[in-house]
Amino acid sequence: MVSHPVSPQKFAARLNAFLRERLPLEELQALAEKKKVPLHKHSLWYYLGGIAGMLLGVQIVTGLLLMVYYVPEITSAHASILKINTQINFGWFVRSLHSWGANLMILALFVHLFSTYFMKAYRKPRELTWWTGLALMGICLGFGFTGYLLPWDDVSFFATKIGLDVASKVPFAGNLIAYMLRGGDAVSQATISRFFVIHVAILPILLIGLLGGHLLMVQVHNISEPNSFKNLEPAEKTYEKFFPTFFLKDILVWILCLNALFGLTMLSPWSLGPEADPFAPAPIGIKPEWYFLAPFQFLKMMPAMVGPIEGELVGLVLMSLVAVGFVLVPTFDSGASTARSRAATWFGIVVVISFAVLSIWGVLS
Repeated sequence: MVSHPVSPQKFAARLNAFLRERLPLEELQALAEKKKVPLHKHSLWYYLGGIAGMLLGVQIVTGLLLMVYYVPEITSAHASILKINTQINFGWFVRSLHSWGANLMILALFVHLFSTYFMKAYRKPRELTWWTGLALMGICLGFGFTGYLLPWDDVSFFATKIGLDVASKVPFAGNLIAYMLRGGDAVSQATISRFFVIHVAILPILLIGLLGGHLLMVQVHNISEPNSFKNLEPAEKTYEKFFPTFFLKDILVWILCLNALFGLTMLSPWSLGPEADPFAPAPIGIKPEWYFLAPFQFLKMMPAMVGPIEGELVGLVLMSLVAVGFVLVPTFDSGASTARSRAATWFGIVVVISFAVLSIWGVLS
């Protein structure tokens, strides 16, 4: 008896029938097709969330590959990264992809955050979408901070030490949090062990839960529309289906971003400094990663004392007030008051300009 091979068309039809009998594919398809994307001059910003999600996928894959060889011990961490860079096939590529991908993901999140802010996407009924987005931003910065120490080279060691010293000056709980993160009074084996667990276990668990809630809120309330589009007559508004039209465009943008990421990875592989020596003096001109450079520079420019209060403490309080402003902006600007809307817009403009100026100042100083 001769068996005839099943054609690809028949196999696809059988697989489709099998899945439709067991999964609510029709309901999911209807839900995806229901979502619409407004078409206007600001539509470009809608791609940023997808770009950040794609880069997060790169981080997950490359992070899992790096975990195969990385050893979270102060006597072996640097050597394991050096082995990945020099002895493991394409190890340098995976590590550089992970490092460059982290920086580009945070950049995409910053742009996504401020684009949604200036389009007033935090207003009712999207407050939960805004707050979960802020939490996701905080988690990704936590990824950057905890991951920075893991190679255990001199720059990452002293940058982490300075960062924890600054955090310890936050009123009330700062000293306790810094002590718990360090695992004592100094950056040591306990620190790298805790940072590793936070980086590969605790933060991913928090990320998955918050990201699920964030995407659910986006699905429930659909994509926000700026006032310039919302105020148009219904006949003048243009939409396109998210699936498959916008989704296919999304994939094209992801491919372009991946090409840029691969280009950076191959043309400028991520470096590894000398192994950290806790007893050596800090390198001259040590600086944190670019996304922490603005607050770092702001604290540097603060005077030693502001009246009877330490200057760094005043700087931390001011930065905390800015963060609180972003959290509370949905309650301040509901859209009912033009004056409040303008105040919220100017608040965002001042923050963006300050962040850019302080970051550039930090790079040049």
